[in-house]
Amino acid sequence: MATHKDVKVVGRFAYDGLDRVIHEKARLGIVSSLATHPSGLVFNDLKELCALTDGNLSRHLHLLSESGLVQIWKGYKDNRPQTLVQLTDEGRRRFLEYVAVLENVVTDALEASKQPKAAKVAPGWTPA
Repeated sequence: MATHKDVKVVGRFAYDGLDRVIHEKARLGIVSSLATHPSGLVFNDLKELCALTDGNLSRHLHLLSESGLVQIWKGYKDNRPQTLVQLTDEGRRRFLEYVAVLENVVTDALEASKQPKAAKVAPGWTPA
């Protein structure tokens, strides 16, 4: 257990709030896109925004749907089948929690960039 200025800090840099379902690059792009489009996006628009293939997008949407982050609607427009994807309330909540943890990561990184260079290693230590 690390301590910082006489305060116990358990797993301070564990960033447990980085939701593994969202954290994967493609799924982060999907959820971010949907968060900025509350009325949802049709499959092809989402595919283009996230630079994914049909198969990759389908696979990630299936996982996000099973996790309760998105809902998928089927319908027709101009007699053509359409798939609409929306972020669920749970998905929006989890995404905002994820972003809050990312803000902590960025804050920690900025703080680290202000620190002096690493001190020289004490005699007796050798590179692994």
